[in-house]
Amino acid sequence: MNRRIIGNYTSNKKGPLLFVTAGVHGNEPSGVNALKRVFAELEKTQPEILGRIVGVVGNKAALEKDQRFIDEDLNRTWTEENVKKAQPETQEQKEMHEIIEVLQRFPESEYTKRYFLDCHTTSSDSLPYISVQEVNDNDDWAHRFPTYIVRGFSDIIYGAIDHYMSRTGLTGFVFEAGQHTSPSSEENHEGMIWLNLKEACDLDLEKLSCYPECVEKFTKDNAPEQKTFKILYRHEIKDGDNFKMEPGYGNFQKIKKGELLAMNNGEELKSEWDDYLFMPLYQSQGNDGFFIIRDVNN
Repeated sequence: MNRRIIGNYTSNKKGPLLFVTAGVHGNEPSGVNALKRVFAELEKTQPEILGRIVGVVGNKAALEKDQRFIDEDLNRTWTEENVKKAQPETQEQKEMHEIIEVLQRFPESEYTKRYFLDCHTTSSDSLPYISVQEVNDNDDWAHRFPTYIVRGFSDIIYGAIDHYMSRTGLTGFVFEAGQHTSPSSEENHEGMIWLNLKEACDLDLEKLSCYPECVEKFTKDNAPEQKTFKILYRHEIKDGDNFKMEPGYGNFQKIKKGELLAMNNGEELKSEWDDYLFMPLYQSQGNDGFFIIRDVNN
């Protein structure tokens, strides 16, 4: 099997494509491990599905070195300019073109619909959440799943993989399962993949030998009650900046106006909002210091 493809399963019945990517950041192996478990269970149990599920490794070179990326962030590489390049200029552009080549083997004409799921984890402690771009029917699709939902990340950050998938006509979202090394992250990734198979490909979860544990560890034990947020602000780390997050912050932590969040080039960065902190940076690589988000349910 192609080293890029973790698994490829079908019951040879007409239906949708579910295209799952994992390890787009090389220090995030949780989704890769979850996909391996999913495909092992599919081969063991042989449940009937409509269409097909394909699981794909993201940044192979960075995963082998357990680092976020080699030359540049693969989740910022998917710009129209880079996609059109005949010759990739970086390791991540090479990885991106290889993933696109795999997707092109499963063209829109052969499926009733094409869905994507991109699996990630976070450097700080975090409840599991969906990051969704409000285009196509992505937002409606995301709200079928039981966890926090954050709108707008790929509207601020251009070049993310879900931005590419959406503009090429696929429906889906990014799923952040928890902290990089947390055992619950793999549980959450596996549960979310099974739920996507249920919703997209009409999988009867009760046919699985691992059911209900492999689904309920996420849905009942780990996932917060569904709540929707929007992004208000992103703190960008520029080249040469000396940025350091204040210790102890977690994802979705409530913050108050005037609270010290980080130091940047020796200057204090204080909150201007009574809202929630999102994706505080606690790793050496990355240019997103933190985000501020607001609960839109209230």
